[in-house]
Amino acid sequence: MNYGEMTSLLKQRGIEISNETCVKFDQYLHLLVEWNEKFNLTSITSEGEVIEKHFYDCLLASDPTLMVNQNVADLGSGAGFPGLVWAIAYPTCQFTLIDATKKKCSFLEEVAKALNLDNVKVINGRIEQLPPELRESFDIVTARAVAELRILLELGTPLLKIGGTFIAMKGSQGEEELQKATHACRVLGLGEAKILHSELPNSDGKRINLYLPKIKKTEKRYPRNYADIKKKPL
Repeated sequence: MNYGEMTSLLKQRGIEISNETCVKFDQYLHLLVEWNEKFNLTSITSEGEVIEKHFYDCLLASDPTLMVNQNVADLGSGAGFPGLVWAIAYPTCQFTLIDATKKKCSFLEEVAKALNLDNVKVINGRIEQLPPELRESFDIVTARAVAELRILLELGTPLLKIGGTFIAMKGSQGEEELQKATHACRVLGLGEAKILHSELPNSDGKRINLYLPKIKKTEKRYPRNYADIKKKPL
């Protein structure tokens, strides 16, 4: 996939990407490849695959009707998917990218600086150990390839405002994970999920993106410490 193809396919889904935005994506891509030679950020390094499997994939999960003047948290941001991709595409939103690995945070900061993304803040830390002032402070919380949904929701839902949306990017097992997370959604204060199915054009990768509204406050005892969350998911 090239940038023209990506732009055309996204337009069919109501997502508009300008030429200037594609230039920034290309800068990001080259920094990703450069840093990937020093330490592992991604196994996908060819230009066409990065555009399709990272940039296009992340943008498919975005909802342009939501992404206006929003405060967004990306959990386990890694190499910036989807957080940095969305920060480039939606400059009116503020993004907090959270990752426990210092080197990955250094990469995120370097890209944000190189691309003049003044709407990006990077936090090096564990999600369940974030400062209490971040609790219920975000309009959107998202994550891609971080954890099984029940675990992910317990980690991230406490950060979400009532009326906000949790966007979970999942593969082919997304609906199965959602069924298992029925109790977790109820306990954490999430409502009925909207489900969006999509596929990448040049691979067999099925994508299931889940949009879960927060309808009531999350009890203060959540999230539990990570060992308990992993040992006994909600």
